[in-house]
Amino acid sequence: MAQILKGKEVVDALNADLLQRSEALKAKGVTPVLAIVRLGERPDDMAYERGALKRAEKTGVTVKQFVFPEDMTQDQLLAEIEKINQDDSIHGVLMFRPLPRHIDDETVRNALAPEKDVDGITDISQAGVYAGVDKGFPPCTAEACMEILKHYDVNLRGANVAVVGRSQVIGKPVAMMLIKANATVTVCHTKTVDMASICRDKDVIIAAAGHRGTVTKDFLNPGQTIIDVAINFDENGKMCGDVDFAEAEKTVKAITPVPGGVGSVTTSMLMKHVITAAEKKAL
Repeated sequence: MAQILKGKEVVDALNADLLQRSEALKAKGVTPVLAIVRLGERPDDMAYERGALKRAEKTGVTVKQFVFPEDMTQDQLLAEIEKINQDDSIHGVLMFRPLPRHIDDETVRNALAPEKDVDGITDISQAGVYAGVDKGFPPCTAEACMEILKHYDVNLRGANVAVVGRSQVIGKPVAMMLIKANATVTVCHTKTVDMASICRDKDVIIAAAGHRGTVTKDFLNPGQTIIDVAINFDENGKMCGDVDFAEAEKTVKAITPVPGGVGSVTTSMLMKHVITAAEKKAL
């Protein structure tokens, strides 16, 4: 049976460290502050926001919520973002996307100051990930994958890794982060031929396609570690990932559960980025 790489263990260790760092900042008169920008009342946005508020409380981060109507104009939103950019008390910004269709995503996300872009949505932040330099922050979910691997002592140096999915949010950035950790990385996607044979001999699989049942038993070997990033729902409404968990659990070395794996670590990475931004500002 596989070792279950639970997110809670990672979160508990992170929270203790982050709270200590927050208290050190407050002793210097600096309170780390996260701004949450949300347009409308999308249930998934609001659910994530509730989780972020709880995690902020546990890590000593103050949250300012900026909730706007879904029909606000692009110019109005840009004006609000500029106010946030100029507010020295705010260290990080989480802006929920996708934005309403009448708003140009590229224009708005790149209006955010990169030093406050704690979820890696600006072009400058993404360029920092690809160049391996400290500019902005990587996407929180991609870094959550890396944090889990680090916490459970999964050796990436020289490891062969398959990343299933090439999104700008997870697949591409996590591939770059894995390369920086000295792994050899293959990125698979919808046009990949015979994906199972490519993945079967890998030491690690990062499953981030966003489609239930993508990774089946044909992808697996007994020595693998699998990080299942996706959130899907089966025909009974039960949350699941991209991986056939029942097959994987009896085959591979270790796997993250869904729920209770990567998603639970993501909000802690968000708080880590806010506190890091505050520390940089306090220097």
